[in-house]
Amino acid sequence: MLTLYRPGDGLLHRTPAGPKALVVLAAVLAVSLLPSTWWAAAAATVAGVLAYAVAGLHDGMLGMRELGSQVFGIRWIILITVTGQLIFLGAESAFANTTRVAAAIVLTGLLVLTTRVTALLDAVERGLKPLELLRVDPQRVALLLTVTLSTVPVLARLARDVREAQRARGARGNLRTFVVPFLVMALKHADELGDALTARGVQ
Repeated sequence: MLTLYRPGDGLLHRTPAGPKALVVLAAVLAVSLLPSTWWAAAAATVAGVLAYAVAGLHDGMLGMRELGSQVFGIRWIILITVTGQLIFLGAESAFANTTRVAAAIVLTGLLVLTTRVTALLDAVERGLKPLELLRVDPQRVALLLTVTLSTVPVLARLARDVREAQRARGARGNLRTFVVPFLVMALKHADELGDALTARGVQ
């Protein structure tokens, strides 16, 4: 099963999964609640840059190489979002809303990059323990949340790999030649994920 975890000894790597998830959730919520203004777009951008700078990813560029990789991976989401917003809301709102969406995604990706999936799963499961009183299975809910959290950055990485492979072969970039191999890789990842879950006794 593909994982985006990057071993390291930075601040976020050393922070326990539970508190780290709460901090990231708070940061994503704060970014999402910003108004649709130019200064809010700047604040969301600064939040993303600072988060990657202090993460200790050791990419040789103080986290900016990995941040650029994450943004590049969601470029189609950015393009579609900003285009739709420009048509209906105008430049300021379109830029601000798109920046907030992108910042929320890359901040979530940072949690996956600095936390092992098993540690994140255990932390979410412990946090949901009180829900057992309501006949909710914390293990299943935690698994669902963890898989969902991991899927977006994984699909972004797969999309980037497809484009890099096409460029290496000198293929022209167009939507038709991109979609088929991307879907094949995404379905392969889904199969591997299903096999991994089955091996762990998840029905």
